[in-house]
Amino acid sequence: MPAERVVIIGADAAGMSAAHQALRVAAARSRELAVTVLDKGRHTSYSACGIPYWMAGEVGSADELVARTAEEHRAAGIDLRLGTAATAVDLAARTVTTDGGDDVAFDQLVVATGAHPVVPDWGLRRDGTAYPNVGAVHTLDDGAEWLERFEAAEPGAHVVVVGGGYVGIEVAEAALARGFGVTMVTRSRVMSSLEPGMSARVARTLTEAGVEVVPDAEVTGFDHDPSGRVSAVHWDGGSRACDLVVLALGVVPATEFLEGSGIPVGPKGALRPDTRGRVTERVWAGGDCCDYVRRLTGDRVYRPLGTHATKIGRVLGENLAGGRLSFDGVLETVITRFAGGGQYVEVARTGLSLADAKAAAFDPVAFVTEGTTTSGYMPGAEPIAIWVMADRVTRRLLGVQVLGGHGAGKRIDTAAAVLWHGGSVDDLAWMDLSYAPPVSTTWEVLQIAARRVAERI
Repeated sequence: MPAERVVIIGADAAGMSAAHQALRVAAARSRELAVTVLDKGRHTSYSACGIPYWMAGEVGSADELVARTAEEHRAAGIDLRLGTAATAVDLAARTVTTDGGDDVAFDQLVVATGAHPVVPDWGLRRDGTAYPNVGAVHTLDDGAEWLERFEAAEPGAHVVVVGGGYVGIEVAEAALARGFGVTMVTRSRVMSSLEPGMSARVARTLTEAGVEVVPDAEVTGFDHDPSGRVSAVHWDGGSRACDLVVLALGVVPATEFLEGSGIPVGPKGALRPDTRGRVTERVWAGGDCCDYVRRLTGDRVYRPLGTHATKIGRVLGENLAGGRLSFDGVLETVITRFAGGGQYVEVARTGLSLADAKAAAFDPVAFVTEGTTTSGYMPGAEPIAIWVMADRVTRRLLGVQVLGGHGAGKRIDTAAAVLWHGGSVDDLAWMDLSYAPPVSTTWEVLQIAARRVAERI
């Protein structure tokens, strides 16, 4: 009996996790799979999240961001074809057409194509080509270009970062580390996924570090010099002369090649796999090209994160080989940091925002508690602020956000564990957590924050 043909489009977190897990499980079950992976890029299995730290000089080379090389994948038995873009899928014929004109046959298809960075019309020249000193931070090739730009820039160069989300503040940190001036222009507020008061704290930290923060501003266009380089950024109400412009405006699912294939996508182009990773008969999907069920509300959200991609990749691989794993939704748990200009803050969140909770018909009660990361008398004690939200009726924990010094952010994982299991704000307040003066307070500050919300219900 011939081996079952599995074709995976996309060779990063979800796709390669699926490929390796499928082969491992198939071998354990004495099944034969022939796994082919197609990817339009030149790199595979790399940490896009590490690119800003490479730009900053904290990571020495692109090789350090690569988890597995192409050669390692091929040695494991995967037919990996880089520089090969999928241009169409024919479900009836069970083929994927490539930009080279080849038709690759499949019995099972996995779409793990990731996402494209958002680049508005004003971010490109009139002929649709890129400006030499403007770009996104998305791939290893992007990172290499930004490293060259940073190293070629004159001392005192000015960088405009368009976008105030996670990538925006990480790139602002990298630019400061290189000694550049930084302006951040954001259409709403810095870290808009946080509650306004928490967002304002992050913005204040950036400002104190020397970043010029311009909120509620929509970029309208550029000035450029005779060589074609952008020399200034304009927004409604202002402008800033600059040497480099980083676009950190988010991403959209890379699914445009599926148009006309009959494979269903959501209203914003994201694939919608079920808990096993299946989209439709013989078609599976995972990673940043997908949306997922929000565990607390049951609706679907688009939250492209590497943690989701690697987990669903393993689920896909298991199930392609006959297993029964499931991916049971997301909490939108995220964490980052900003370190620069003598300032440091860790930023983390999980669960719903206040607006989300109200939209889902909860009756939310929320409160911000301030404290220290360790016992106050210890030399390492740093400020921490924790926002906790729970439902007034059921006392169910709904969301937590954390800002603070070293060690503050990972407290979010304790809150995520309570949220994952549907626990209450009282569960969080009374869990048996650890204590020692150099690392925490006797009443862990996260539990104090939960207790204060519990007392208000």
